[in-house]
Amino acid sequence: MATSLNIGIAGAGIGGLAAAALLAREGHRVTVFDQFETVGPIGSGLILQETGLTILGELGLRTEAEALGAPIRRLYGLSRQSGRTVLDVRYGSLRPALMGVSIQRPALFNLVHGAALAAGARIEASTRITAANPEDAVLVAASGATHGPFDLIVDALGVRSVLSSTPGNELPYGALWATLPWPETAGFHADALEQRYEAASRMAGVMPSGRAATGAPDTATYFWSIRGDQHDAWRAAPLNHWRDAALSLWPETESLLAPLRSHDDLTFARYRHRTHWPAVAGRMVHIGDSWHAASPQLGQGANMALLDAFALARALGRKTDVRDALNDYAKMRALHVRLFQMMSFLFTPVYQSDSRILPLVRDWFAAPVTRIWPAPQVLAAMVSGGLGAPLWRLGLKPGL
Repeated sequence: MATSLNIGIAGAGIGGLAAAALLAREGHRVTVFDQFETVGPIGSGLILQETGLTILGELGLRTEAEALGAPIRRLYGLSRQSGRTVLDVRYGSLRPALMGVSIQRPALFNLVHGAALAAGARIEASTRITAANPEDAVLVAASGATHGPFDLIVDALGVRSVLSSTPGNELPYGALWATLPWPETAGFHADALEQRYEAASRMAGVMPSGRAATGAPDTATYFWSIRGDQHDAWRAAPLNHWRDAALSLWPETESLLAPLRSHDDLTFARYRHRTHWPAVAGRMVHIGDSWHAASPQLGQGANMALLDAFALARALGRKTDVRDALNDYAKMRALHVRLFQMMSFLFTPVYQSDSRILPLVRDWFAAPVTRIWPAPQVLAAMVSGGLGAPLWRLGLKPGL
């Protein structure tokens, strides 16, 4: 690297903090701006795929992430109406040792937050960024204060970024979620994400989600699919009405859901789908959900943000001109982004929609076909984030 750059990052999520850690390690002066008084994670448990795990390895955090998380070797789902297995993705179909790692978002956040601070990045809390000047590389806060000019500004504000001019399409369905104690006697698989479906309008999911800290109890993350326009009605009705529906779909979750006593024990998440093109404008670059937001059906949000962060650091390390480096970054990531945006667009309605036809196609045609070679290998590559060879494009190899 020829020079040390002054870089401002808007957003202290997984992508923003990973970028801060990687860039600060390269000798750049990095300041991260976050709207909250105390920075912290927002969101449910997630699956780190081999892509994200490899980037964590580059940060020296993979071993810790694997120790805090739970191994995921299979994604498995049953249709209530047909009783058929309609989702069965086995990581081992691609490579015997391949797996994901399910982790609580706070645990992952603490790892990348610590790495950013250790690398020398500075975090400015209570600073809500509301605008930016990409040509001058200046960030504007809600207070009216300006920050910069920087040599480069990074938009890591997420799916609702005010720095992204492309509106996101609010998806009809979101999800209620909760992190709960792992039910040792309920019969759930400790290395699988399991789901149950009623058509495509009802879906429940359970996955192990590791532990918040070393020595802490094991946990599970529970998901319940719900239309966004039904959330207010859900909150207005007695919680037992929802619990009855949840147990009707999946009776075995009774002991898991026992700790849920009020609506506030479940968090509602809305989803958006959009891609902001171009990813680069002047001396501003978008990473993570601020560039490519999608339904979490494929579980790739945090993994793709980690890939973006590494790609940005790599591009700046091999190009002396900032604009050339940003174009290099966009080229490294564009194919993978397009592939997963397309797959999210195609797959989401099959599992979350009001369609009556798609679930029938899924149950009676698509599910049997996915068991025929090479479908199991393709599905494993898709879920693990390997389609489009994103690691190879960054000059990396999978760790397994």
